[in-house]
Amino acid sequence: GSRQDLTIRGHHIGPQLTEPRIIKNTDDPGLSSIIAVIATDAPFLPHQLKRLARRATFGIGRTGGFARHGSGDIFLAFSTVKPEQHTDAGIRQTPFIPNETIDDFFEAVVQSTEESILNSMIANESMTGRDGNFVPALPHDRIREMLGLE
Repeated sequence: GSRQDLTIRGHHIGPQLTEPRIIKNTDDPGLSSIIAVIATDAPFLPHQLKRLARRATFGIGRTGGFARHGSGDIFLAFSTVKPEQHTDAGIRQTPFIPNETIDDFFEAVVQSTEESILNSMIANESMTGRDGNFVPALPHDRIREMLGLE
């Protein structure tokens, strides 16, 4: 997404992050693409994993992302649980989390997606790319000040 849209802990701080300045010498029509991969060891059925993957969009929204035109977003979810178990009688059984108890997992996906995005942005360093495009690292001291963490 755009730095202008950045939101952390519910504070829309992007408009205040004017220095150091981003230098854009070329337009990027594909701005805002993201891939989210949700891995769990909880036993989910395929349709439930699809529902989990969709919750990543809420985590992205918490950081100010909103899928601009040209976004190529991809969301995947998988479980490492063994899909089938065989009984002595040769019957196959598949364990799964009941739909009625899935809300805590939805919340975990939202929180972990938001956390992953913020971690990658905070750990990032300034970078100069092709055509002299420059993206500065986030100013940690300034962000702590804006969030009242100083």
